[in-house]
Amino acid sequence: MDFGYFLLFLAVTACTLKVSLQGKHQRRLYRDLMTDYNALERPVFNDSQSLTVHFGFSLMQIMDVDEKNQVLTTNIWLQLYWNDYYLQWNTSEYPGVTNVRFPDHLIWKPDILLYNSADERFDATFHTNILVNSSGSCSYLPPGIFKSTCYIDVRWFPFDVQRCDLKFGSWTYGGWSLDLKMLEADITGYIANGEWDLVEVPGRKSERFYDCCEEPYPDVTFTVVMRRRTLYYGLNLLIPCVLISTLALLVFLLPADSGEKISLGITVLLSLTVFMLLVAEIMPATSDSVPLIAEYFATTMVIVGLSVIATVLVLQYHHHDPDGGKMPKWTRVILLNWCAWFLRMKRPGEERVRSACHNKGPRSSLTSMDLNASTSASQSTNGNILYVGIRGLESIHYSPAAISPDSGIHCGRLVGRAGEDEMLLSTGQSSSMGSVEPELAKILDEVRYIAKRFRDHDNDESVCNEWKFAASVIDRLCLMAFSLFTILCTIGILMSAPNFVEAISKDFFT
Repeated sequence: MDFGYFLLFLAVTACTLKVSLQGKHQRRLYRDLMTDYNALERPVFNDSQSLTVHFGFSLMQIMDVDEKNQVLTTNIWLQLYWNDYYLQWNTSEYPGVTNVRFPDHLIWKPDILLYNSADERFDATFHTNILVNSSGSCSYLPPGIFKSTCYIDVRWFPFDVQRCDLKFGSWTYGGWSLDLKMLEADITGYIANGEWDLVEVPGRKSERFYDCCEEPYPDVTFTVVMRRRTLYYGLNLLIPCVLISTLALLVFLLPADSGEKISLGITVLLSLTVFMLLVAEIMPATSDSVPLIAEYFATTMVIVGLSVIATVLVLQYHHHDPDGGKMPKWTRVILLNWCAWFLRMKRPGEERVRSACHNKGPRSSLTSMDLNASTSASQSTNGNILYVGIRGLESIHYSPAAISPDSGIHCGRLVGRAGEDEMLLSTGQSSSMGSVEPELAKILDEVRYIAKRFRDHDNDESVCNEWKFAASVIDRLCLMAFSLFTILCTIGILMSAPNFVEAISKDFFT
């Protein structure tokens, strides 16, 4: 038992001696490296040499894209590699020490910053230690939440692809003192964003010359290319707008007597206005370009506005006052003839009139024999009984069509000579008209008045039906025209986006 404790004591002692031996060399290495070291001095063997810094980054996440303020927020780990001439050692002189770590303020590090930073502190990196190996190679990987300015092009919103530049470079060193070598961006650890799809992160190195100096100033620019995912906007903005614009077409199917045509059009117009205000809240206040969805909403609002105007015209035709005048000839030709024929529309009752007027069956016609029979029959009875007759059988004229007994519709008219009206004749000869009693004359006037009122009512009803049919033709014509225009605008505007097919196939069908 004592022998086991003795072996355990030897093992712990050996490990302690080994650790203490390594710590001794590491402490001595830190002391030797920091002797006469100046963090302000550029670590090169010759001051005329240019120090090369390899620069890249790892994109971890796209956190936010603020379209209104045009700011891109990303989580990035920077990668900086350079060689420090004053931080080299021989590993044989310091056994077990292959690398050391220094805080970034103790040794020299390149002052590389994000040029287009929008952060309040400007430099948003978390200052970590710098890893240095025995050959003097330094590795500095500071993480940070970077806010960068980015021009958000909302021309094709919500089917847009944004390209945001991240421009890095030295703040004080020129190209003769510090040269940048670009490393490819690492996106292996990227965390997907719910609103944006990362397409690629290409980079390029460029040099810029200023008037103050002859030396170039290099910079490395990485472009974050991302595509907006349209599923959210399609379900919450586009599809409701398409459905609402479709409801505007129902205005032309609603009967004019319902009194709701104007109300429906105004309601649809207000709904589109609300959706347009929602889009305006998330869009930047810029006049450089009009978003695609705003163009679609504006076009739809114009269509709905024109449909309301057309509805007012339809209601004016439908409720036209018959005393206001007859329909103009050009209106009758265009609407009742050409447009009605093109739209395959027929007037109400037109089929019944045609069937009655072209019936092949027996017809009853008014002949002189009927008149003579009625005359003799009336004369054989009381002489004071009146009957309806015509002033002389020789004055009878017939219209081309007769009265159809089965349909009850007059296809023609029995007319007399020009300027002569139907008269009530007394029994006997027509010359005995002056012996009619005054009461019968009054009855005759009343019957004429009633007949005239019926004829005027029929004429007014005919005029109203004509205007109503014209209103129905305008309704049908507007329905076809606005339906075609709505479909063409929807397809033409939305499919004009460069990546419309890609967005629909990836976001809606995957």
